[in-house]
Amino acid sequence: MLNMNQVVGTHDILFITLDTLRYDVAKDLFVKGRTPNLAAVLPESGWEERHSPGSFTYAAHHAFFAGFLPTPVKPGVHPRLFALGFEGSTTTTEFTCVLDGANIISGFAAKGYHTVCIGGVGFFNKRNPLGNVLPSMFAESYWSPELGVTNFNSTENQVAIAQKILTQTPKNQRLFLFINISALHQPNYFYLAGAKKDTIESHAAALEYIDSQLGKLWDALRKRASTFCILCSDHGTTYGDDGYTGHRLSHPAVWTVPYAEFVLG
Repeated sequence: MLNMNQVVGTHDILFITLDTLRYDVAKDLFVKGRTPNLAAVLPESGWEERHSPGSFTYAAHHAFFAGFLPTPVKPGVHPRLFALGFEGSTTTTEFTCVLDGANIISGFAAKGYHTVCIGGVGFFNKRNPLGNVLPSMFAESYWSPELGVTNFNSTENQVAIAQKILTQTPKNQRLFLFINISALHQPNYFYLAGAKKDTIESHAAALEYIDSQLGKLWDALRKRASTFCILCSDHGTTYGDDGYTGHRLSHPAVWTVPYAEFVLG
């Protein structure tokens, strides 16, 4: 584990949630070489298998933004990268960056970071009080239907905004950039030619589409600053697994998520 007290303040931070991505699909596509832009930045072993703290977007992101990222699947006490100051935390160590605030976003702001959210699924749409809860934590936030779950080009549009932010933000200004990628969330059938409904195959096709857009983001990050990156899913989803469909339910396909962290420089 990196000493995050040496990372925070010296590096930009990128946090991407690949909303609804299943671990088994992410791993399978990585092994088969179908996600080359992700493979270019992931460790040689690929995705790490972890457990999400929530079974749907709203719950999982509240946990993430409190410093509780997906937990390694093996038993044990697992130190956290970031934490907020409260008594009794057994997962806060000398390598954990303890931030001051009600969430890690305000904590990073207190450390001098400019905080930006590029929303995706409905909980980031800013169309109603509920859709404003998560984006309002950031100094700057974006959402439009072009970034949402029904737009075929959503990831391309999200990456374009990220490129603009990375280019326009002064290089001496540290940046905390969060992106909730929406393309995997239902509906995703339109990423698979001829499909009429969402399936695990269209889920995989959506991930291939997302991957096709990420190379541009990596290039923009490299041109700006050394960046500590966190990539993970907030939850998986079911496509008839054991009779279940969807998420916000307790099933291994929902709780088990892919996770990666690395420095891009």
